[in-house]
Amino acid sequence: MVLESFLTWLPMLPLAILNGVVREKTYGQRIGELRAHQVSTLSAALLFAGYTGALQAFWPLQSDAQALSRGLIWLLLTVLFEFGFGRAAGHAWSRLLHDYDLRAGRVWSLLLLWLAAAPWLLYRLLG
Repeated sequence: MVLESFLTWLPMLPLAILNGVVREKTYGQRIGELRAHQVSTLSAALLFAGYTGALQAFWPLQSDAQALSRGLIWLLLTVLFEFGFGRAAGHAWSRLLHDYDLRAGRVWSLLLLWLAAAPWLLYRLLG
């Protein structure tokens, strides 16, 4: 299950990069950084939902436990990648934790919750 979850997580990296490029090249500068962060988080959730639904069609999950495991592994891989890459790039912890402040309108943590829940939710809806 871990290897399968890792392999299904990898294609989300180019989706996330594409989402960021679209943000920076189109609406990002026009609507301000905070709003762009929020819109981009929503668009990432929609991209990942489409991808997760397609996975269910081509590489279907077989049980609730498998779906929950995939979501939790995706969550762990995403957080490890985000903090590992951020620290390797020399970013301070305060900068890395900035997007987790819901009180400041930063909604990244909601995307992480979506990543954890999406495989199970879409398994139940499409399974």
